[in-house]
Amino acid sequence: MSKNRKKDANEERSVVFSTNPETLGDLFQDVHINDHLSPGENSVRVHLEKKGRAGKTVSIIKGLNRPEEELKSLLKELKTKCGSGGSLQADGSLLIQGNDRDKIIEILMQHGYKDVKKSGG
Repeated sequence: MSKNRKKDANEERSVVFSTNPETLGDLFQDVHINDHLSPGENSVRVHLEKKGRAGKTVSIIKGLNRPEEELKSLLKELKTKCGSGGSLQADGSLLIQGNDRDKIIEILMQHGYKDVKKSGG
């Protein structure tokens, strides 16, 4: 009898998935994916990383949550002021070559980011 009780308990927990677009639309009607926070509302972290980069140090800026055009212009300014190379990553983070975290934090604060902190390394 105990085996039957286990089956009954599992059947009550079963989940049903739906791919009906009308149902999915109702579930996510209040979610706005492309809303960007203002710079003062973001929690930005500047990470230091060496692993997997042949011993070279890079500063990675995460949590900007801005449109791609703004990220590109910010990246260009950071590269110019730090005197190094860098790139925009697919996940929206910025990569600056070298350990220039202090300069990066100053520049981000000038742009209105309030919650900017060092992280890692």
